Amino acid sequence: MEAPFPPVKLTAVIITLNGERLFGRCLDSLAFCNRILVVDSFSSDATQAIAEAHGAMFVQNPWPGNAGQIRFGVNWLTEHAPTEWVLFLDCDEICSPELAESIQTALAAPGDSTAFSMPRRTWYFDRFLRHGGSYPDRLFRLFRPETIRIEESGAHQQFRPSGPCGELKGDLLHYTYANFFNQMDKLNDYAQRGAKDLERKGRRGGIAAGLGHGFWRFFSMYVIRRGFLDGRAGFLMAAHTGFYTFLKYIRINEGAWGAPYDAGLLPSERAAVSPDTGSAS
Repeated sequence: MEAPFPPVKLTAVIITLNGERLFGRCLDSLAFCNRILVVDSFSSDATQAIAEAHGAMFVQNPWPGNAGQIRFGVNWLTEHAPTEWVLFLDCDEICSPELAESIQTALAAPGDSTAFSMPRRTWYFDRFLRHGGSYPDRLFRLFRPETIRIEESGAHQQFRPSGPCGELKGDLLHYTYANFFNQMDKLNDYAQRGAKDLERKGRRGGIAAGLGHGFWRFFSMYVIRRGFLDGRAGFLMAAHTGFYTFLKYIRINEGAWGAPYDAGLLPSERAAVSPDTGSAS
């Protein structure tokens, strides 16, 4: 069956879940793209209305993980709206004017490149981070869809191009957290997914592993990679990253947490709270 949309040069793909905070700014920055596809996980906020107001194609798919959702979007394009190139963004990322110009220049004469990397600059607390390993944070986000592998990697995803690659100028601007509450909320989710990934790889967890890996992650970011040059923001980012690492390792073995309900009780205590006795309170 013929695709309902004609082929184009460049399509931006964005995955969303209740991403209204910066979504309009994100879409505004992609005006140079031929098309925009939004793959949504059934948002309950204004995400769909914002996408439609910007003329984006909007499809919904139950959340299969970061990599799975991006693959869904790329496969959807292949079937319904073919595109020569894909530019992937999260809904809290903005394409700077310098990056937009660099993308257009690269695609005018890509040579044999099948993917291009771009630097990402992250806003945290009160500034864009420049140290601690946070910048330039080059990512392969512009690629030919048939030449890329998109793999799950802990809490995030990895783009692995199969051919020659080029480099773009200009920054992808990342406004990852709205506040500390938002960061802790995301950190909890990232740590859970990170722990499952470590468990699948056969890594051992526990308090000692968590403390060791967590402290090393903090020390590496704050001291070795000179995160201290980013002031309070650098310290806070290193501290939160160390805590996230600690949480990953202690969650590999979750413990019993009182399950079953009578865990750890003496026989006499277990009989006292047995559902059969009708005496549980």
